[in-house]
Amino acid sequence: MKERITYIVKNPEEFTPEQLEVKDGAFALKGVNAAKEHRITLGLNELPRELTKALEQWHELHIRWASEQPYTAIPPFTSRVTPGLHVFFTPLKDRPEGQLCELLHSAFGSDLKCSSTTEAPIKLPILSERFSMSSSSQYYSYLSSLSTLITYVQENLCRPSSSSCNQTASSLLLASYLDIDYDTISHAVILNAYWDSASNADAWTETVTLPSRDQTIEIGVLSHEPNPDPEDIGFGGFLTVLGQDSAPKPTRFQTPMRHYPLPSSPKLTYTTAFSHPTGLHPTLHISFPTPLTAPNPTCKLHTHLTLPSYLFIDKYQFSDALFLSSHHLRSLRSIAGATDLEAPDWVVPQWGSAALFELAVPKTSEEMAKAEWNASIPLHLRYLPAAQRSHTRVPVPWPVVFWACRAEEGTKMAVNPFDRLHLGYEGLFGPKTRFMHVPPAEGGNGTGRLVEWIDVPVLDMRKAAWVETGTVVTVIVAFLVLCWALFGPIRSGNKDMGRGKNASKGKKKQ
Repeated sequence: MKERITYIVKNPEEFTPEQLEVKDGAFALKGVNAAKEHRITLGLNELPRELTKALEQWHELHIRWASEQPYTAIPPFTSRVTPGLHVFFTPLKDRPEGQLCELLHSAFGSDLKCSSTTEAPIKLPILSERFSMSSSSQYYSYLSSLSTLITYVQENLCRPSSSSCNQTASSLLLASYLDIDYDTISHAVILNAYWDSASNADAWTETVTLPSRDQTIEIGVLSHEPNPDPEDIGFGGFLTVLGQDSAPKPTRFQTPMRHYPLPSSPKLTYTTAFSHPTGLHPTLHISFPTPLTAPNPTCKLHTHLTLPSYLFIDKYQFSDALFLSSHHLRSLRSIAGATDLEAPDWVVPQWGSAALFELAVPKTSEEMAKAEWNASIPLHLRYLPAAQRSHTRVPVPWPVVFWACRAEEGTKMAVNPFDRLHLGYEGLFGPKTRFMHVPPAEGGNGTGRLVEWIDVPVLDMRKAAWVETGTVVTVIVAFLVLCWALFGPIRSGNKDMGRGKNASKGKKKQ
């Protein structure tokens, strides 16, 4: 097992080396205001046999979970995904697909909408040759907490006597995001967790100890430093290898980044909301409280939506230029997943759909003078199963918003030690694209969540008896009317024919 812990100091002026101490094989921090990333690498031989067999059935498996709580993403941890559970995977060739749904139910919750890996996932569109080796399928589900995963790890991966393992697992309850990666080339599982701040305080005061004497832990306490190269980002601070070094050593380095932070001024954020009442055709509004200005002329503003199965997009609406302009949209760049316009939710096997939009930005002086800029995306709700109420509340996660910019000519987008891949939208862009993420507003939607809840009208089972009786009566009446319409004219025609025959007989007798 390998571990790497990185602290990114938020206010370098307030940090001093005296806040760090290495003593008796332990690394102590005292009041360090920083973001934290904890990376653990496990070999397959260190996992339970059942879990190893489940992982070996896949060519690659990438799990991304993001909290619905707003958090600050500082460099180099600026990339984002929609709140919830994302699973990207590729099956092995010429082999039956593994029981991924069973594994997800055990680790994350039995209420996930995942029946089989042949029906529930959607195929990912890959438009860039650079990402031709990206995962082929995606699964998503709204998941507000990792409590089930914590229990799974403590029961299946941690030894009863290992207090550090149980404590590390419990800390995931307050994590901002969690990544889990596996591929057949490395034959290793990598867990990567990020906290934007200390769990119970404004600063980290904790002690990191070695699980055993034959192991080491790489620890870095770094801060972001200005760098003249716009394609790279610089760091300075202290590094130590717990178990080998006796004291933190000063260090300074720079690394290229694919996900780059926005300029600090002016500070740009966005909020998401629905028009009320939502009805069966809700409209999603993305609002920017400050004027939109592209970081450079090559940047285009995009939003990536992850829609559960009860919501869908009518892609034919977005082929009209006037319709797009009225909603401040440029184009629907990509859509994949469940797009049937008529199917109710209970017959849709896929988890939902994913869509990428390019947003329009203000161009005229009048548009730029506006205090707020809005882009709206019309959506449609599927019919949901009947319930013991008139409405059902369903969650809709906030989309991800970012500028997609072209890197400098000849720039090699190398992977840095903190890079985050398999987010669901990188393959929709070229190999020299830099992503500059727009953070959501700190207060979220006023409730402190990056998820919108909407009320969907459903059949109220408490009143279904009247509907059933009315339907039966309507069918019977319609049947009788139909019978009268079909057979009534025949009977009257037979009577007329009989009268005609009698009249002709009378004429013959005369």
